[in-house]
Amino acid sequence: MSNSDDPFAHAMHTAHVWLRRITDDLATDDRAFAYRVTRAWLHTVRDRLEVADAAHLSAQLPELLRGIFFAGWVPGKVPVSHRVSEFIEDEAVGLAWLVTDALRDLCSPGQFDRVAAVLPADLRDVLFGVNTGPFDEGTVDNG
Repeated sequence: MSNSDDPFAHAMHTAHVWLRRITDDLATDDRAFAYRVTRAWLHTVRDRLEVADAAHLSAQLPELLRGIFFAGWVPGKVPVSHRVSEFIEDEAVGLAWLVTDALRDLCSPGQFDRVAAVLPADLRDVLFGVNTGPFDEGTVDNG
């Protein structure tokens, strides 16, 4: 089957382009690692957004990344509070800002200003590269 016959070819291509951008920004050739960091970023942000904000952000994502964004999501239980240290429990936490930068460039202008405005301050600092740890072990408010 050629790509022109594959109804999913464009979605796969676009997801690969976005993942390649994130992989390049992370300065790695390990696409599986870049995927794990991106998935953690997407789920962390998604769980801290109100339903409408999550819908706005997801509309910016390629179809396959949108599916990852919504995988396991329970809209009736958002936004949730978590410790920032639970965001990513490995070396990837210091790289989260690189995912933010890549996604900010790939999404519509202003989308990440909207996301930043509703995230808890401690998490926003990690995601936007203001602070990459160590983390306060207190629970993060959504206010």
